[in-house]
Amino acid sequence: MKIHEYQAKQLLRDAGVAVPRNIVATTPEEAAKAYAELGGKIAVVKAQIHAGGRGKGTVKENADQRGVQLVKSADEAKAVAAALLGKELVTIQTGPEGKLVSQVLVEEGCDIARELYMGIVLDRAAAKPVLMMSSEGGTEIEEVAAHSPEKILKEHFDPSRGPDAFQVRKLCKKLGIEGAAIKSAYKFIQGLCKVYVDTDCSLLEINPLVITGSGDMIALDCKMNFDTNGLFRHPAIVALRDLSEEEPAEVKAADTGLSYVKLEGNIGCLVNGAGLAMATMDIIKLHGGEPSNFLDVGGGANVDQVTEAFRILLDDKNVKAVLVNIFGGIMRCTTIATAVVEAYKSVGFNVPLVVRLEGTEVEQGRKILAESGIPIIIGDGLTDAAKKVVASVA
Repeated sequence: MKIHEYQAKQLLRDAGVAVPRNIVATTPEEAAKAYAELGGKIAVVKAQIHAGGRGKGTVKENADQRGVQLVKSADEAKAVAAALLGKELVTIQTGPEGKLVSQVLVEEGCDIARELYMGIVLDRAAAKPVLMMSSEGGTEIEEVAAHSPEKILKEHFDPSRGPDAFQVRKLCKKLGIEGAAIKSAYKFIQGLCKVYVDTDCSLLEINPLVITGSGDMIALDCKMNFDTNGLFRHPAIVALRDLSEEEPAEVKAADTGLSYVKLEGNIGCLVNGAGLAMATMDIIKLHGGEPSNFLDVGGGANVDQVTEAFRILLDDKNVKAVLVNIFGGIMRCTTIATAVVEAYKSVGFNVPLVVRLEGTEVEQGRKILAESGIPIIIGDGLTDAAKKVVASVA
């Protein structure tokens, strides 16, 4: 689960991690008022969407308007907010369709002496969180990793106590952080790592992390993603979820108990089991097709859930064919076959449907399909099914 920058910064502030003063605005008038309340000579107006690259992003209707802009008066804050609110911001992470800006963050200016990068993720191989820092603040970390990987410094730490003092000193020395900034760095890093662990984050990224002229370390930006499996422990964080920022089909699938991720292709996939779903997408691509989704109905799905899965697939206007690939273990092939028939009656199919069934009650499932009168293309094995579904959209 993702949250907005202003929400992430509030979590940091509550934990004692330094962030600039800021106020959220949903109208141009609120942005002007926020500038006045902050009381500084300069401020920054920042579009709030679930995507990075906002500083270089542009509004669809106005290529000159960036997603992050410095302002020096209340009137200017009002004008920038008006140019962003209700508009679609296109960044490197949104795709050409962009994301609708419903709120902006008005934030006080900062005395920036240096810009750094800091991020925390889980290193699954090491079974520990890893703290990453780089001198290349303000630059996408993917670009740094691709062109200057030696500039990314890493320190694994014990989640029960956070990074040790010697690890912080080592990072400071390599990054040229000196004097009062070292003490500030230790407090900042310890606090940030504690927030990461305590809130079940999957990603906590500060880019840029700034050191001020007085040596204070401040989170000028913040991105936080959370492990969905840990959200039951954090109802206050769940309450921060902004459904308008999420893919509607993915929200609908999650509410039904399905695992669904929308992709860019035109062949819908309905599969039981995450590994089989990945293999299904791979073999579709191997034979020249493009999957439109990842969809795992799981081992215990019932007829209603599978019928809903078909509705989600067929609501995608890009889908030109559907491949059902079921290997019955816990999931019975008769359940899928019955769901296919029910979905055809209630939803209707206007695209080719290829079905491959194997496993528990496979013969009974095939019989249900054969006697249904529904125009179904039967796949004799996964390779044959993949070839047939790719051919159906050629």
